[in-house]
Amino acid sequence: MAHAHSHTVKRYSGLMDWLTTVDHKKIGILYLIAGGFFFLVGGLEAILIRIQLWKPMNDFVSADTYNELLTMHGTTMIFLAAMPLLFALMNAVVPLQIGARDVAFPFVNSLGFWTFLFGGVLLNVSWFTGGAPDAGWTAYAPLAGTTYSSTHGMDYYVLGLQIAGIGTLIGGINFLVTIINMRAPGMTFMRMPLFTWTAFITSALILFAFPALTVGLAALMFDRIFDANFFDPSGGGNSVLWEHIFWIFGHPEVYILILPAFGVISEVISTFSRKRLFGYSSMVFATILIGFLGFMVWAHHMFTTGLGPVANALFSIATMLIAVPTGIKIFNWLFTMWGGSIKFTTANLFAVGFIPTFVMGGVTGVMLAAAPADFQYHDSYFVVAHFHYVIVGGLILGIFSGLHYWWPKMFGRMLNESLGKLTFWTFFIGFHLTFFIQHFLGLLGMPRRIWTYLDGLGFNEMNAISTVGALLMGLGTIFFILNVIVTSAKPKNAAADPWEDGRTLEWTIPSPPPEYNFAQTPLVRGYDAYWKEKMDGHSGMTPAEPIGPIHMPSPSILPFFMGLGFFIAGFGFMYAQDWGMVGSINTGYIIAGAGLLIVFACMFLRSVYDDHGFHIEEEEILRDKGGKA
Repeated sequence: MAHAHSHTVKRYSGLMDWLTTVDHKKIGILYLIAGGFFFLVGGLEAILIRIQLWKPMNDFVSADTYNELLTMHGTTMIFLAAMPLLFALMNAVVPLQIGARDVAFPFVNSLGFWTFLFGGVLLNVSWFTGGAPDAGWTAYAPLAGTTYSSTHGMDYYVLGLQIAGIGTLIGGINFLVTIINMRAPGMTFMRMPLFTWTAFITSALILFAFPALTVGLAALMFDRIFDANFFDPSGGGNSVLWEHIFWIFGHPEVYILILPAFGVISEVISTFSRKRLFGYSSMVFATILIGFLGFMVWAHHMFTTGLGPVANALFSIATMLIAVPTGIKIFNWLFTMWGGSIKFTTANLFAVGFIPTFVMGGVTGVMLAAAPADFQYHDSYFVVAHFHYVIVGGLILGIFSGLHYWWPKMFGRMLNESLGKLTFWTFFIGFHLTFFIQHFLGLLGMPRRIWTYLDGLGFNEMNAISTVGALLMGLGTIFFILNVIVTSAKPKNAAADPWEDGRTLEWTIPSPPPEYNFAQTPLVRGYDAYWKEKMDGHSGMTPAEPIGPIHMPSPSILPFFMGLGFFIAGFGFMYAQDWGMVGSINTGYIIAGAGLLIVFACMFLRSVYDDHGFHIEEEEILRDKGGKA
């Protein structure tokens, strides 16, 4: 029988399985490993920055190295750590929450991961080839131009981020299509779990924001590699244009990062308060409103560029308006906990710790939104403190919460609660020690992005405290890694619903889920679908279909090679001016052409080779169900 034959052909094992997989759960784990690795790299860069600043006139690293560390820390943390860690959670959870067997385009999902990874690797190769990017993570022109940054560092930035950005963009499109088209019967939009909602809005933001960054990076690439002058005033360009392009992407990016964290907090607090989320519909509309307003506030990063009083006033008001839907969320989380039967698991500790921390970040955000005050705060450590409160105190606490919460679902093993609580307290206390004090450093006048400072300015003690806090955060991260290692030695014996209060569809199937997720697509009868079935006295979900053969997509090595092709092409373009000629053609262009040829060859193969996938037959599904029952 053809089905059975194709079924046996398609099984890979070991490394090949991971290189060729198109299964959203495995891709989620790949994102987790890659994002975790870059998080450690970015964290190491941060600790080196803090060691340099722990005392006045320190010479731990040179000024040039400091600029490279600063640039790479910001770039790595935002693009290569935070984004993929969120994509890890989205990949692992969203299809399960909507009752789908996979994402809409499994092949594209895999391609998104490999292009992101190779872009990130290309960016970090710069450390070993004579200089990392050094113009700050925002890459402002003219600093990022060839006049002030003559090494290849910024070329790595431009090409690495373009390649990684392709991966993020196609990932976002994939989730949009998945959530719109692949929800289980009965799962209307207003019955979707909030994490799925936030993933949905985030994907829409990615779709609209990332092209702006791509255009900006392409223009900067032409400036740097092909001697154009988009941002060079001496050639008729405009350096403020880069700021507009960057922040039209950069502000929505902040919401791309924080909204999924909001979703995680909503799930965790509801589960561990044993209550449905307070004001579900208002939470949904607040999320949509935050996404919408996020595009109207970019110039609040540019109050000091001289846009004029009208622009400054409009952007001030729009920025303050965002506080309203965010405030709605804060109160809804508090009301969800109010009168609930709260369990302080590690996941919930991170979620509860998130709320006051994020509020503090939000309050300083409203302070910065007042344009006259911003003239004083601008480019001081006050701004550094503000955005770390939002990004670390918000996003990273949210990611930690989500990882502890869904770890048993992803890996079939429960993380150790004692080590988890140790992670929380060291990280949380370290975080506040590091950044709370930086508000006051900023108000005292310490500028950001300086590599050293004079004695006697009143900065000494505060900087020392800040450095101690950073080391504590590093310790907290080490405890988490230790927890992962200890846990991985345990047997995979997590229950389908290990928290016993699971409310959504992912807790109705085994941990970790089978390849096809759901043996039978569930029928959703209300919001918090699984909780509703429990309340009605049912042991599981009512199926919406009989058991039958399940069609699965084939694994493919093509996405890996497409990512590799982009990597090679980026390398070739970068060194096109430096390497010798072969005949009349530049060696760099030959290498770039070879890379692009690999990409197009993979595209061609994907187009002409018809992938019919394979079927998992009823017998195997029944055997799985029998084995799990």
